[in-house]
Amino acid sequence: MVRDSKFPTRLLLASVGVGAGIGAVISVASSGLAAYFARKIVVPENSPDILDILHIDGFPPNMHIHLPADEETTVPGTYGLYFNQGTGHAVIGDIVEYDPKSRTVSREILSVTRGDIRRATKGRWTGVVYPEPVAADVPFEDIELVSDAGRLPAWFLPTDHPEPKDTWAILVHGRASTRAEGLRAAPILNTLGIPAIAMSYRNDAEVRVEQTSRYGLGDTEWIDVDVAIDHALRHGARNVVLFGWSMGGAIALQTASRGRNKAHVVALVLDAPVVDWFDVLDNQAKKNMLPTPIARLTLEMITRPWARPITGLQTPVDLERMDWVTRAAELDLPVLLIHSDDDEFVPSGPSHALASVRRDLVIMPEYDKAHHTKEWNVDPVQWEDDVANFLEAKILPQR
Repeated sequence: MVRDSKFPTRLLLASVGVGAGIGAVISVASSGLAAYFARKIVVPENSPDILDILHIDGFPPNMHIHLPADEETTVPGTYGLYFNQGTGHAVIGDIVEYDPKSRTVSREILSVTRGDIRRATKGRWTGVVYPEPVAADVPFEDIELVSDAGRLPAWFLPTDHPEPKDTWAILVHGRASTRAEGLRAAPILNTLGIPAIAMSYRNDAEVRVEQTSRYGLGDTEWIDVDVAIDHALRHGARNVVLFGWSMGGAIALQTASRGRNKAHVVALVLDAPVVDWFDVLDNQAKKNMLPTPIARLTLEMITRPWARPITGLQTPVDLERMDWVTRAAELDLPVLLIHSDDDEFVPSGPSHALASVRRDLVIMPEYDKAHHTKEWNVDPVQWEDDVANFLEAKILPQR
């Protein structure tokens, strides 16, 4: 497949020499900037509280929160707000009032799941509405998976359906998120009678070794998903469907194509997935206004062995192996691909390309106002209907 619009970084991998060739055209300062961005890509970091909480008024159950109006806080729907460095969490509902003059927005506070939001001055906007399974009102058990990366905390979500299915769901969150991201799928899975595991994986805040953890962008994390599948198979599952959000989509695709349990993976549900890291990194380079030589060197640093001392990666990341637009012919599972066209972090273009060339396997419903991984938040009814219809058509009849 030829894509002439692909950013020149792809050509670099085949044509630009390492070492002296690059050193001749890029200054020491430029090399330092490339190293900075390369490390930003692969080094895990906690998301800070950067959103100002301007004011809280009212009393439960009629409380409102006043926030600066931006492209996130002015989108309709239901969202989460972490505060106090993640120790507090609230569920934020629809817009009550928007003042374009002061650039502020007032929204409902539907519930405070933990902490005292009245004392908070900063927060972090998130799609995570259910920080723990109890908030999603689904049964759960704390479990622990063990891989070569260590002990991985997880939630087992046994369904209370009278006829539980023997196809389980494995919920794989995205980069810099947590296992709570997948809990938005928990209620509909419980309704369908599908047990699930919401897992953590290497480099998560609950798992990582701060000085040495490096994201493999899906090229390594899939090993931990295989361990979750092992657990499911030992406890009654015959098959699994993998759910993946953002980088979790890249992880799910690698698990389904490389894992020792791939024969048990019968479908994928991908939300705002990375199906082509080249496109994502190209987009981020443009957003950060990186000159082309620096963007090229950044890419070299995460994909070539010579840069391991700079990035800290034990093994360079194989972005070609994670390009599922180019590898579309190899796809052999039904896929529900949910991806909003206004996604500001992972552009939806590669998802549309994959859906277009594999119409026999990929279903891609229309979403256009959800930003990144917030399709459920904007329209939970459509999201759950799309998931339920897909699973009932592709998975559940196999029993």
